[in-house]
Amino acid sequence: MLTNTLKQKLVAGRPATVIAPFATSAGLVEFLGHLGFDGVFLDCEHGPAGWEDIEHMARAAEVAGYSSVMRVDRNDAATITRALDRGVGGLQIPHVNTAAEADAAVQHAKYAPLGHRGWSGWRAALGENSADYARKANAETLVAVMLEEVEALHNLDEILRIDNIDVFFVAPGDLAQSMGFPGQVDHPQVSAAIEDALRRVRAAGRTSGTLTTPALLDRHLDLGVLFLYIGLSSLLSPTATEFVQRVQKA
Repeated sequence: MLTNTLKQKLVAGRPATVIAPFATSAGLVEFLGHLGFDGVFLDCEHGPAGWEDIEHMARAAEVAGYSSVMRVDRNDAATITRALDRGVGGLQIPHVNTAAEADAAVQHAKYAPLGHRGWSGWRAALGENSADYARKANAETLVAVMLEEVEALHNLDEILRIDNIDVFFVAPGDLAQSMGFPGQVDHPQVSAAIEDALRRVRAAGRTSGTLTTPALLDRHLDLGVLFLYIGLSSLLSPTATEFVQRVQKA
């Protein structure tokens, strides 16, 4: 089982970049890994990837020397076990609103004595000594919980007390909708709620994450965000648009 370099960087208190291509291409995952990102985000909640795609993309990330983080579509033991058995380096669990739900995510993702993940491992366990595999998997698997509703922010102090969670990810899109501002992630009340949550995570000595952009990066770094998730489109679109416009004006 490979060392999770993304998790190591976060444990060391260093900012880490996670690129989200929203694609099913192992080739694209491999290419992005050579651009210096620390992790790649494989989306199975909103994205099109299937189980075989995930396995190929996780393998491509390993070839490129960076970590894979898969967003599952629900906080479910069977789904989480199957995801980890594909060999991804970490999981992002959506819609975690209570401490009990956060603890359940940990239980699903970790082997005993930390949890009750179903025993298999599949490709992640290949070549490993069975006696050591559970310990290594527990140490290397990254667990991120997504705080996406007002309820999660109300319960944040209790959620932050749950051990073995590596990232507390404040998700702007669903949070804006939960606050009554669908599609308005830059609404002042939404921005204030996001920043307050990020500060609370940092004050508790835990690791925060959020969706960033080139325009928001400095602000998020000032707030102590370490898990910096960015969509490929937000990096590609401005450059592509400028290129096309320059050609059109020529």
